[in-house]
Amino acid sequence: MGPAPGKPRFIADAMLGRLAKSLRMLGFDVLYKPGIDDVELKRVALREGRVALTRDHEIAESSLPIRIVFIESDHLEDQLVQTVGELDLDVSGGLFTRCIVCNVPVEDVDAASVADRVPPYVLETQERFARCPGCGRVYWAATHVENAREWLSRVLGDADGATGDAGKNDDGGAG
Repeated sequence: MGPAPGKPRFIADAMLGRLAKSLRMLGFDVLYKPGIDDVELKRVALREGRVALTRDHEIAESSLPIRIVFIESDHLEDQLVQTVGELDLDVSGGLFTRCIVCNVPVEDVDAASVADRVPPYVLETQERFARCPGCGRVYWAATHVENAREWLSRVLGDADGATGDAGKNDDGGAG
């Protein structure tokens, strides 16, 4: 399955793991391999049409016909604001739709299919669950979902409803 029209896909360098997870939380396809070397990162960006996110000046100065965003700050919040602003990203509608660990879109599942993977209290108190078909991680709307929404609202200023109810779940700790 290809990317949604108008929705960029990314590859992040080794220094941007937290940014990769944050963009995944917003629903963006972000490849992140901590050990990837500069040459391979640029090859993947070129081959797959991904925007390269980097803190590395050598990557940023590439002459390849790829889109590169040089991330200026070491601070996650500033990195996220820069990426969303510089690329004019639509952050609405994708919240908690990707696995933040392996980048695969999560699928809604019924409680019975994850009963053996979540604590009994969670099974009793939650109605909606999602599972990553890649790594099997199970997600549900635990208390940190609200914390994540508040953090995104504070950082992005509730840009385009990023913190609204996206109808998906965040990690509840199982998986």
